[in-house]
Parts: sequence; C-alpha cells; structure tokens
Amino acid sequence: MPLHLNKPALRVLGIAESFRRSSSRSVLAGAVMRADLRVDGLALAFPTVGGDDATDAVLQIFQRLDRQDINAMILSGVAISWFNLIDLQRVFESLSIPLIGLTYEESPGLEQYIREHFPSPEKKLQIYRRLGKREAVMLKTGHQVFIRTLGLSLEEARILLNKFTLDGRIPEPVRLARMASRAALRAGVEQ
Repeated sequence: MPLHLNKPALRVLGIAESFRRSSSRSVLAGAVMRADLRVDGLALAFPTVGGDDATDAVLQIFQRLDRQDINAMILSGVAISWFNLIDLQRVFESLSIPLIGLTYEESPGLEQYIREHFPSPEKKLQIYRRLGKREAVMLKTGHQVFIRTLGLSLEEARILLNKFTLDGRIPEPVRLARMASRAALRAGVEQ
C-alpha cells in the first residue's frame, strides 16, 4: 500500500521504551499520532530486559491497538531493553506498513558489545546483521538522525520524519511513546 505523505489523516505509530537493568521486564509504549499531531491511541507491552522478544512486543502493541488505519511506524532504536533486538524485516512482513528504525547518534555498531555480554550471541547477531546499514538524514530542524527503512524510500522517510518533528530530532509520536513508557516504568507497571 503506497504511503500518502500529504494525507491529512496520516497516522504514525511511534514506539519507544524505558527499562532498568535491575528489572526483568521493560516498558515498550506505542503512540498513534495523526499528521495534525492529535494523539489517536496508546498501548504498552513488556519485553524482557536482555531477552529476544522485542519483535513480539512491537507486534503485540500493534495488535492491542487493533487499528487498520496506521500508515507507518517509527521505532526509537532497534536494540532496546539491553540488546533485545527488533527484527525490522519480520515486523514489516507481519504488518505490511512502512517503517523507520531511528537512532540519534553515529556509532561503530553493536556487534562487539553483543559478543561481550552474551555467552551465546548467535541469534542476536543474526538479527543485528539482518538490520542492515543506517543512513544519515538531516531534518528540517537542523539535526541529523540515522535510519533504517522498509517500505519507503530514504526521501519519503525524511519527509515523514519532518512532518512529525517539531523541534530537535525526536518525532512527536516517538516522544510521546517515550514519555508514556517512562511514566509506566516510574509507576511500576512493568510485569
């Protein structure tokens, strides 16, 4: 399904998480926001800190929202909850909506850290390698971000990010999801 970037009712699902390494679970939040920046839905999931269930948690959020009108997804990071990796290809194949894996800093990658911290890193390394290379994108705010995309071009991703970013480098759906996950974590909601 093509992404209509000028559609007034364009809806994006922003995903972000919060966690404590001392906890067994983190809080993953999803916030649906329309192009006019109206909030249109919230949902939570609880992936394992250091586990391998982040992809399932993203899919759970989408299912819990029970929405057919979400046009794209922006994930704040693909290595969440202490190296719990989101398999972008699996999310894309499962949901058939364009998605952006967003990070904010340039880095040499995570392979070394995965090997250091996990005695059997093969599964995590396989998912990590499948993520592919990040591309730098300059936002209208003057900030640079690094993205991986599926289902949309680099230029479409830049337009989408600019549409939902008011200032700084964090798109509003992601910012709201991050706030929701932090509030839930502070309230002790993680299971």
